[in-house]
Amino acid sequence: MSATRAAPPAPPPDPTWRNRMHRFDMRYMPYILISPFFLLFIAFGLFPIIFNGVVALRHWRLDNADLTGWAGLANFRRLFTDDSFWNALYNTFGIFLLSTVPQLFLALIIASLLNRKLRAQTWFRVGILLPYITPITASTLLFAVFFARDFGIANWVLDVLNLRGEAPIDWRSSKAASWVAIATMVNWKWIGYNALIYLAAMQSIPRDIYEAAAVDGAGPWRQLWRITVPMIRPVVVFTVILSTIGGLQLFTEPMLFEQNSQAATGGSNGQFQTIAQLIYKVGWKDLNLGYAAAMSWALFLIIVIIAVVNALVANRLGGGRR
Repeated sequence: MSATRAAPPAPPPDPTWRNRMHRFDMRYMPYILISPFFLLFIAFGLFPIIFNGVVALRHWRLDNADLTGWAGLANFRRLFTDDSFWNALYNTFGIFLLSTVPQLFLALIIASLLNRKLRAQTWFRVGILLPYITPITASTLLFAVFFARDFGIANWVLDVLNLRGEAPIDWRSSKAASWVAIATMVNWKWIGYNALIYLAAMQSIPRDIYEAAAVDGAGPWRQLWRITVPMIRPVVVFTVILSTIGGLQLFTEPMLFEQNSQAATGGSNGQFQTIAQLIYKVGWKDLNLGYAAAMSWALFLIIVIIAVVNALVANRLGGGRR
């Protein structure tokens, strides 16, 4: 007898409208929801970077339409012999060191204090954030008055403490004085912000660890460097990277600190002109967009290198204190 053939399976029913919408929702909707970010990033992030790179490789002057065409690496080679570029780079690193290192150190100390039981604890935590929410233009203009040569409060305080010389300090005339003034503005604004980030990370550390360390005889200072900092190491690395990016892109504070802010020269002799100021001056004052684009790419590469080095150093130091 021949084997009976099984009946062919019935065709699956046509998917209903509800099933189709469910399948579309599960398969395609996540990409649709995140697509606005990528579209905006392509339009306002990726495209300007690529276009700026093209401009950096061309002769592009707004005051001379005939001077155009492919320049190759000529704009980048010019950087190595440009005294203004190296002066601005030197100023940028000087202000960066005077602001970033004390900023993060004081933020750690303040966060450690706020992590303890204090009266009016909420008010203190909100208070340290006030400089950050203050508009940077308003705070910088106030500091410009604070560091005035003849009637500034800074010189008055130094005079009261007998720390000032015979003549009042002209905070805009020398590199050292102007760097200290601008770094003070940066520190005042960002110390509280970083302190709250550190405080949020410290809240996740179990209290039992501190209690055991106190029983072993470790004081608050030793607990901070032996327990707190290693346990919040990822957050420390994060703030180091952010501070590096912000410090090397410093623009608003030196611009408004200058008496003639439209000049963007960073003082009479460029004593506190930063790279960002120089890029603005070359691009929109000297109208040399090709050379300004090359400067911006050089600054981008410098920021990447310094941020990576700082992250590695912070990571190594945090791990070495375990």
